[in-house]
Amino acid sequence: MLTQQRRAATAEELMRSRYTAYALRDDDHVFRTWHPRTRPDDVSTSPALTWTGLEVLTVEAGGPEDDHGVVEFRAHWSTPSATGAVHESSRFERRAGRWFYADGDALA
Repeated sequence: MLTQQRRAATAEELMRSRYTAYALRDDDHVFRTWHPRTRPDDVSTSPALTWTGLEVLTVEAGGPEDDHGVVEFRAHWSTPSATGAVHESSRFERRAGRWFYADGDALA
């Protein structure tokens, strides 16, 4: 997916490819998979963060025949001085057969 050889078939697949893009600092993939309606001008990944693991916690809809899906995940990170995790419920939309990250809610 990062190489654009195939599209994500599900919202979860897109979520996983976006995590990989953040881990590899592939800003182009992050940009291309973010819905234009909600995408910020700058989607640059932080060189200070090292992404160390992804846990997909729940998936609602987001299958090959759906137009919307929600993926709750926890992505672990580290820096030279700290470790932590991003816990989010992310919303995805499928347009013209292609999944996009729309937005998400940070969770505790």
